[in-house]
Amino acid sequence: MPFQAPRGTFDILPDEEEIWNKVQQACFETARLFGYRYIETPVFEESGLFQRTVGENTDIVEKEMYSFDDKGGENISLRPENTAGVCRAFIENGLHNTTLPSRLFYYGPMFRYERPQSGRYRQFHQFGIECIGEASPDVDYEVIKIAWDVLKILDFGNVVLNVNSLGDSQDRYLYSEELKKYYSKYLNDLPRVDQLRFERSPLRILDSKEDITIKISEDAPKTLDFISTESSIHHENLILNLDQLSSIDKEFKYKINHRLVRGLDYYNKTVFEYTSDSLGPQGVLLGGGRYDPLIKILGGQDTPAVGFAMGIERAVNELKKNIDIEKNYVDAVLIVTNDDLRIQSAQIANNLRNHKIRTIIAPRKSIKAQMRFANNINSKCAVFIGHDELEANKLSIKLLQEKSEQIDIDLNDISQFKKILSS
Repeated sequence: MPFQAPRGTFDILPDEEEIWNKVQQACFETARLFGYRYIETPVFEESGLFQRTVGENTDIVEKEMYSFDDKGGENISLRPENTAGVCRAFIENGLHNTTLPSRLFYYGPMFRYERPQSGRYRQFHQFGIECIGEASPDVDYEVIKIAWDVLKILDFGNVVLNVNSLGDSQDRYLYSEELKKYYSKYLNDLPRVDQLRFERSPLRILDSKEDITIKISEDAPKTLDFISTESSIHHENLILNLDQLSSIDKEFKYKINHRLVRGLDYYNKTVFEYTSDSLGPQGVLLGGGRYDPLIKILGGQDTPAVGFAMGIERAVNELKKNIDIEKNYVDAVLIVTNDDLRIQSAQIANNLRNHKIRTIIAPRKSIKAQMRFANNINSKCAVFIGHDELEANKLSIKLLQEKSEQIDIDLNDISQFKKILSS
């Protein structure tokens, strides 16, 4: 075959529609229960938007963005994440002049040029929550709770919340300097990738996946020992909420993870991830945190904010192991016994569809071939359309998943039709 899907991408096939819809429905319904509203931003933005917010020295900006000059000479990037785009939309469309906080959620494709591997793709989908305009730790908890409710609905097992605090920008600077002192003693032992991080962003060494770095980091200074009194109070109030949730929901578990820093420059104070050991080494289901500096970095007013992003592919791949995909994607196939009845059959089919009954008219073939078609697509039933049936104002129905006699019902008795389908 001359053409294939680009490396690191994949096709979502019809048989998988049910799982993708299940995940999206869980995300959307949970967000709306908490008063969040949908926002959609372009899949490409000016490259400078991500350079200023994600961080010029991050792997995303340096290595992973799909960037190009458009025909007008403007440098454009496919979005590698969506928080920056949502914040740009918040400022540009005057949402800061509305009642705050703005509770927003999004869903859509993101793009990163990284090495394809299990659970990682170059085009992938994210669901995200952004609560913009409130500094209280109560909304940190609210965002964390939304994520937990989504994961519970999707029935993930062995889920643990990892949480930490980075403090404010001054705390982060002091902590970075302390990390430099610590890692300087082991600089020659660090892999090349972490030696580069030492120079540019020592906090990211804590997020390293290199075994030797992980071991060295076990005794590294802890962020909570360097945060201000204000940041510490913020963190303690969040922990009180998490303890309360633990007491009323025995499935909810959390731990303070001193190595958790997240990978983007705009985070401050609360950072968190939900992980599951059922996913192996790439066990992060979703992650987020507070990003109070971001709106101001983009030219807006000083506005606090918190949110998270969830990778949909990992959720879908995990759910594939646990649920049976519905095979009956059609309720009824109309078996037309005479070709001169095709117009009447189309009218009957439209009436059934108007009543939410998924209906297909079999192709122009013999009755035997039409029945074979109905069985091959796993239709729940076959409906015979012939002169006798129409003259009697009847529908003749045969359930295909079980041995049953044909059942005649009134042509317009849709409630009886639905009762037969559900039996």
